[in-house]
Amino acid sequence: MKVKIVLISLLLVFESMFALTPKQLAQKLSLSPASKAMKQWERVFKSERKMKRYKIDSLSNKEKKILKEYLINHAADSDTPEFAGDI
Repeated sequence: MKVKIVLISLLLVFESMFALTPKQLAQKLSLSPASKAMKQWERVFKSERKMKRYKIDSLSNKEKKILKEYLINHAADSDTPEFAGDI
């Protein structure tokens, strides 16, 4: 039982060490959150064709979820838009 808990803990630590942040995911796919409004990003994630166009379809469900949240939260019409060069 303890070995199982330790293995699961190690797995979670390694996963978090190698996981990309939402911003890094967006950069990897050459996506700028402020290039679209919030509704536009929502439509992208509702369309398989659009997700394929932006290469989002190749991501895991977890990565899609965090990327979608990031893009919508920093979209052009959001309270905190993020533009190229923002840190």
